Amino acid sequence: MIQSRAYIINITLCLGMLFVTSCGKQHTAEQTVKDFVAENMKDGVETKRIDFGDLGTTSHIKDSLIAKMRNNSSELYKSGIVYGDAPSGDVYYLRMRYLHEGDTLQNTFYLDSELKEVIAFK
Repeated sequence: MIQSRAYIINITLCLGMLFVTSCGKQHTAEQTVKDFVAENMKDGVETKRIDFGDLGTTSHIKDSLIAKMRNNSSELYKSGIVYGDAPSGDVYYLRMRYLHEGDTLQNTFYLDSELKEVIAFK
């Protein structure tokens, strides 16, 4: 009986730590994207009601796709954006939905492994 309680407590603590860690990554990624948008959105463009999806990872983003996304940036953003370096493994992605002039728009941002820099967006 005591062993099963200890087992349940250990599982609960592990799940709690995993939850806290994942929430921390989500918050860090959201802040990185908010900073990127604030720095690179064209002057005078207003966005409202920003909403983020869940942070995810993908291994399907290769250098050629990153280059294509960088060249096809949205008209709402400045040209000449400085991006972070693409990591060699999986990359994180975060979808952001926002309201602009009555339209709901969405961008997907790809971030480095430390969630400190945006490497591309579409």
